[in-house]
Amino acid sequence: MGIEQTITLGGGCFWCTEAVFERVRGVGRVQSGYANGHVDTAPGYEQVCTGETGCVEALRITFDSAQIGLRELLEIFFATHDPTTPNRQGNDVGTQYRSGIYYTDPAHGELARAMVRELDADGRFGAPIVTEVQPLARFWPAEDYHQGYFRTNPHQGYCAYVVNPKVQKFRQAFAHRLKDGA
Repeated sequence: MGIEQTITLGGGCFWCTEAVFERVRGVGRVQSGYANGHVDTAPGYEQVCTGETGCVEALRITFDSAQIGLRELLEIFFATHDPTTPNRQGNDVGTQYRSGIYYTDPAHGELARAMVRELDADGRFGAPIVTEVQPLARFWPAEDYHQGYFRTNPHQGYCAYVVNPKVQKFRQAFAHRLKDGA
């Protein structure tokens, strides 16, 4: 067993990113929530959706570094959302849907910035990456009904037509990283 580490990622709607990272071998816990922003108390979903909190829908991911490294987690992150569109993922529009990597370990921030530079240099996305890389200032867990949303609501419209294709893309591209039974 390696060292348990944590990274917080914002890749659009947290239902989508949570559904992907719950399936990654080496990831122990995934918690949907709200990161950074400029409010001092825990915001609610409706408040975050106004765009006035500055918070981003994000995931706090706890992973075992002996099973998966941060670089591979970030490869999955970049492959399963669009890091080139500011404040939007598909039809989800607003500052809460921006792409971001929020770290508590400065080495994680250095790795993330290096990856952004590499991906920009190789032109993989055809547009500049707008993913913000910042220290994690604060994180509030989202309301209970957001936790494991796709797992408990796979046939809900948004889940069926938006989340499921992202999960399928992950399964195809990263089959070697799937947890057993995922």
